[in-house]
Amino acid sequence: MRTQPLTFENEQGITLGADLDLPGPEREPEHYALFAHCFTCNRTYRAFRQISEALTARGFGVLRFDFTGLGESEGDFSETGLSSNAGDLRAAAGFLKRTRRAPGLLIGHSLGGGAVLQAAQDIPSSRAVVTIAAPSDPGHVNKLLGLSSRDMAGEEQRTVTIAGRSFTIKKRFVEELEKTRMEGAIRGLGRSLLVMHSPRDRVVGIDNAAAIFQAALHPKSFVSLDPADHLLSDPADSRYAGAVIGVWASRYLERAGPDGG
Repeated sequence: MRTQPLTFENEQGITLGADLDLPGPEREPEHYALFAHCFTCNRTYRAFRQISEALTARGFGVLRFDFTGLGESEGDFSETGLSSNAGDLRAAAGFLKRTRRAPGLLIGHSLGGGAVLQAAQDIPSSRAVVTIAAPSDPGHVNKLLGLSSRDMAGEEQRTVTIAGRSFTIKKRFVEELEKTRMEGAIRGLGRSLLVMHSPRDRVVGIDNAAAIFQAALHPKSFVSLDPADHLLSDPADSRYAGAVIGVWASRYLERAGPDGG
């Protein structure tokens, strides 16, 4: 796999850090994918790179990028939310379309899965969407943080600690997640959907995968990632996920042809 560090601007003109993963030097990508990372994560997490390696082995080009205010991306994380993440995805898709080819495949891990479900209809080239350990209700993140708009009455923001790092969470972020309903976006997706989840996920329970799958129209598929944990910390699990995604997505993208991503 070849990896090219890149930057591009989002819809607000903020510079985002990215890596474009490509097949070996004598092979041009047949299709392109966008990868959306989890809440407070970044593009460099090992499991995400291993998923990308499995995809490049099947001829995909994969753009991994950091959402606004995370990793090497500029901007203020406290000013972001699910809608801004979807905006970053639209900007990433536009960047790929201008510089390479528009993405046919969208992949999102955890809350990144919610972002790709929200953004898919605004990315016309996308033909296939994959969620990995994604919540069916974005408000699940608030529960994990122990926050609610009611609890934050009179507060505009609060500092929380996640994996040893401090993040400022604003009340409007909490309110946006509470108000977001995913069922409409899932039912109106209009793309092939693959739901991947582990029944041993203790962060986002397997019932979330069931809710996403039930809300979606066909064509849809479900693949169990048992015995993986939420972050796919065992390399065998992330490589398996990447290999399955590559085989599954190729079927739909090859039918779509070059204009489909």
